[in-house]
Amino acid sequence: MCTKTIPVLWGCFLLWHLCLSSSQTIYPGIKARITQRALDYGVQAGMEIIERMLKEKKLPDLSGSESLEFLKVDYVNYNFSNIKIRAFSFPNTSLAFVPGVGIKALTNHGTANISTDWKFESPLFQDTGGADLFLSGVYFTGIIILTRNDFGHPTLKLQDCHAQVSHAHVSFSGELSVLYNSFAEPMEKPILKNLNEMLCPIIASEVKALNANLSTLEVLTKIDNYTLLDYSLISSPEITENYLDLNLKGVFYPLENLTDPPFSPVPFVLPERSNSMLYIGIAEYFFKSASFAYFTAGAFNVTLSTKEIAEIYILSQPFMVRIMATEPPVINLQPGNFTLDIPASIMMLTQPKNSTVETIVSMDFVASTSVGLVILGQRLVCSLSLNRFRLALPESNRSNIEVLRFENILSSILHFGVLPLANAKLQQGFPLPNPHKISFVNSDIEVLEGFLLISTDLKYETSSKQQPSFHGWEGLNLISGQWRGKSAP
Repeated sequence: MCTKTIPVLWGCFLLWHLCLSSSQTIYPGIKARITQRALDYGVQAGMEIIERMLKEKKLPDLSGSESLEFLKVDYVNYNFSNIKIRAFSFPNTSLAFVPGVGIKALTNHGTANISTDWKFESPLFQDTGGADLFLSGVYFTGIIILTRNDFGHPTLKLQDCHAQVSHAHVSFSGELSVLYNSFAEPMEKPILKNLNEMLCPIIASEVKALNANLSTLEVLTKIDNYTLLDYSLISSPEITENYLDLNLKGVFYPLENLTDPPFSPVPFVLPERSNSMLYIGIAEYFFKSASFAYFTAGAFNVTLSTKEIAEIYILSQPFMVRIMATEPPVINLQPGNFTLDIPASIMMLTQPKNSTVETIVSMDFVASTSVGLVILGQRLVCSLSLNRFRLALPESNRSNIEVLRFENILSSILHFGVLPLANAKLQQGFPLPNPHKISFVNSDIEVLEGFLLISTDLKYETSSKQQPSFHGWEGLNLISGQWRGKSAP
């Protein structure tokens, strides 16, 4: 009996483990897809980056000792220092995806012009001077492995590096250049040997330095005085033959509470397209988490002073409106349609002279808005337009107050008070995840079922530009009962 029970227990354990594993699956709030077109452009833009980097890079000294038998010299100790790359050309360079592995870089038939200082010592003479070194037949291949670390930062690793320079020609300058150039050829072989041994370690060192920079990226960014946004990678990049996918957490948190919202992201699949360099999918979960975070932080509770409206509808008494969201605004993304429904309560208050604040009426309403979207630069800019609202006026007030009057009041408040101020702040936009000095061009945005799809090409900006900061609902702070704009820190 006991023997028969063991397989059953194992089956239950495996089934439980399978269910537990599936329940812990984390789906992204944002998915970014890099296509082959982006890699091809990366080769072009990368040449500018490499040129600037190489011209600024101080290369290690080359030193050694060679015998010059044809001059009957037992040895010549040499040292090449202050080595600088003045020009280079890599005409045959490519980047390609290696499915499940990384990105393969390949270049061949490259050339480089290098200037250097030199110093010679031998039993017969010693001297210093300058020289030019021309390299040809430069070849490099390697695979960049992309992963993530424990903090959600991207990390890079160089694998299968092979670099070689086929030919080197040294040309000395100075008064004795004719003499030195006569034994330059025997020295070219050891120079090549030293160079070929140095290249991969130098490239690996640059990748290591890049990783150090990547580790400082702020994947958890303060948006304003209400929220933080988590842009961390939730998994290592997914690489196919045609593209690379980055899965970002893409979730908002209230500033004082980094607990995940009480709902989970659902999977979404980017369409199989390759006409643009970059595709960014922003899940409904991203916007729902923003709605929940701002609601939790109290960002949707406002008090407005509406003296003008009061003069129109309630004679000339001072008049205030207090609006409070009763639930997080409801996000809905359907093909071609992005809507935001805001459940709220509204309390209308007045304060006659020498008297306390009196409540005229309170009621619940739901404002249904459409969200307009546009890509400006590297920002997603939203705007709200009111579709309709539904009032739920208490029965006790229906006999004393005209419903139509309060519908008109609420319509005025929403049209002329709340929405214009909200849209003014939303015009600042939300920066989209993008590398430093990379701009979005030829951008397009679509609303699909459950997510937004941004299609864009990329442009490398050679001039230094300040990185955009995040802006959210901070500007809708209310101080002393009045709307007041304020820049996000």
